[in-house]
Amino acid sequence: MNVYIRPFLKLIAIILVTFSVAIGCKKSEGKKEEIKKQETVYASDVIPFFEHWKLILGDGTNVGVPLNFENKDYFYTENDGQNNWVVFKAPNGGNTHGTSNNTRTELAQLKKWYPKTANEKMTATLKVMNVSATGDETVAATHSVVVGQIHSADKHENEPLKIFYKIYPGHKKGSVFWHYEINTKGDDNSGRWDFSTAVWGYDFSVVGPSANEVPDEPKDGIALGEEFTYEVEVKNGIMSLTFKSKGHETKTFKKNLIESEYVTKADIPLQTQELFFPVGQDGVERKNAYEGEGCFFKLGAYNQTNGKSPEVNRNWCSGAETFNGDVKKQYETGNYVEVWFKSGSLKISDKVVSNEGYFSKNDNVK
Repeated sequence: MNVYIRPFLKLIAIILVTFSVAIGCKKSEGKKEEIKKQETVYASDVIPFFEHWKLILGDGTNVGVPLNFENKDYFYTENDGQNNWVVFKAPNGGNTHGTSNNTRTELAQLKKWYPKTANEKMTATLKVMNVSATGDETVAATHSVVVGQIHSADKHENEPLKIFYKIYPGHKKGSVFWHYEINTKGDDNSGRWDFSTAVWGYDFSVVGPSANEVPDEPKDGIALGEEFTYEVEVKNGIMSLTFKSKGHETKTFKKNLIESEYVTKADIPLQTQELFFPVGQDGVERKNAYEGEGCFFKLGAYNQTNGKSPEVNRNWCSGAETFNGDVKKQYETGNYVEVWFKSGSLKISDKVVSNEGYFSKNDNVK
């Protein structure tokens, strides 16, 4: 063979081998990427009801219906070795949604319903993994997170139900309690207030004796990482609540959502007078409570600890660390809430109607 042709053929062979290896590597990388995509477990894979909600993230944005969606800062899945869980996280400080002072990563129901004709039900099994590490211990909302709600979409947009979990630093057990917020009579909603009912542990009103001292630990509380289940049913104007957790007494409650208990100042309970009257929240409820107002469920992690000064409101402003909204720094220092949901369900009647007006108003959609 010609001495000039032999090196040329050798060069061709080297090029072909190199090209073949490059193609093979590219295919291999493509397969790895495909496998990675296939291995991603989305929230909608874990709990098959996400087509009924819009998702608000801890940065205040509404991402819409969260099918096949994740955001590693706020909303994703984890496996604890036995089960897949949907993780909701929200820092103490950041951009908020609507008129709230607090951050949330939370689902909001696409449809609303009216309590008088309702036949709706929401259930969830969850565990709270973290609450804020800082905050004024005399502020009732400090170190707490709301994990489920009923919210009004109309008029004052108040909340006939908020389900809380709260645990103080150094405690092994925390408290689960629920709130009923009055639907304030008249146009001025600044006088609204909550009435708190303990499930396990304390209610909302139990606080530390000073800004740096915590109360005694509740004897029958729920630990961080301990599962519990809530069931919320609204039928013909009556809200029924059931709370269950292994090793704890099952608790049930009922509340009428269309007939008010608090139409005069004399009707207001002592707990409320002591907790809310000093901060100027001393209104009365309109006669028909939430009758005629569209309501909807919420579920997730609604952080109740914020960086606002307690001088603004001794019940809701914690003065906690926010690092000027630096989410990474808050997560590194424990100044956030994290809630894991294992399962959930939603029963929707044929009486529901669109809730788009609520989202348009609170997402500033033009």
